[in-house]
Amino acid sequence: MSVEVLGLVEERLRSALGEPDGRAAVTFLGAERIEVLRFPDTARQLVRYATVGMAAAPMADPTAVLADPERGPRAELLLTVRAGDPAVDGVPRALATVAASPQVEGVVAAPGGSLDLGRPLWPGAPFTSVLLGEPNGTVPELALPAPRDPVRFLPVLPLTPNEAAWKRARGAPALLERWRELGVDPLDPRRARVAPSGDTP
Repeated sequence: MSVEVLGLVEERLRSALGEPDGRAAVTFLGAERIEVLRFPDTARQLVRYATVGMAAAPMADPTAVLADPERGPRAELLLTVRAGDPAVDGVPRALATVAASPQVEGVVAAPGGSLDLGRPLWPGAPFTSVLLGEPNGTVPELALPAPRDPVRFLPVLPLTPNEAAWKRARGAPALLERWRELGVDPLDPRRARVAPSGDTP
């Protein structure tokens, strides 16, 4: 069944984003392989990186005694950045790490959640954490036959250490609002290290 689900996931990505121009596969001990596809959007001068593999199985409630093999939330990740920084092509391993976290760590990835990777998301990046956003329709959710939950495509927003600390202290909505107040473009891979408090980092 997982092969069938992942085939449908890739079809949905291609129908929404076009043809990928790159693909990387990452495997972690104790987890299924995660693939990361690269989709250029030349019209908008964007690049998108999408995972394929996270939705192979439903995410289990870590407090549940037994995991349901059919029911439960399913998701894939979508990182969107402005084109022009070739270093971002080094992001697949970090993105796959986040995608594998439900299998490896038993967490449920959901909007508002975050994960600290403890290392740059790509070579030279000031970002070491990610925030998962609400699905924004870039890739419509994928319905699966009952009783399976649909696959949701969650935006991934890179965070600097200061931003991650702000999110932990005040929550994701407060961080997003602070970004709006400061005019921060979360899609810019070269954006300045802005402390959400407005202070100089």
